[in-house]
Amino acid sequence: MSDVLQVYTAAGSQEAALRLAQGAVRARLAAGGQVIGPVEAVFWHEDTFGTGQEWQVVLRSSSARYPELERYLREHHEWTNPEIAAVPVVAGSAAYLRWVCTTTGTAEGSENT
Repeated sequence: MSDVLQVYTAAGSQEAALRLAQGAVRARLAAGGQVIGPVEAVFWHEDTFGTGQEWQVVLRSSSARYPELERYLREHHEWTNPEIAAVPVVAGSAAYLRWVCTTTGTAEGSENT
């Protein structure tokens, strides 16, 4: 298994999603990201059933950067309790995995550590 994670969150607008993704990548908390949407969401919130449109944010990061990335997302998110979930990348091309770790400054010998 690699040290690379895909970190997911969502936002209520494309602009908010882009701000989260751009801020995380500029700070090198993530090597890259995608904003996908709109998607239709179905959820429970404060004992109320709801539906609505959201924009998904998928960020490529490392397990070493995850605590800082989660903190950034919580501090800059428009919602008080946003979805923030990390899924390990169990396999991937060596060059891609190296790129994520080097870009986030977590690879041995990286210029950003």
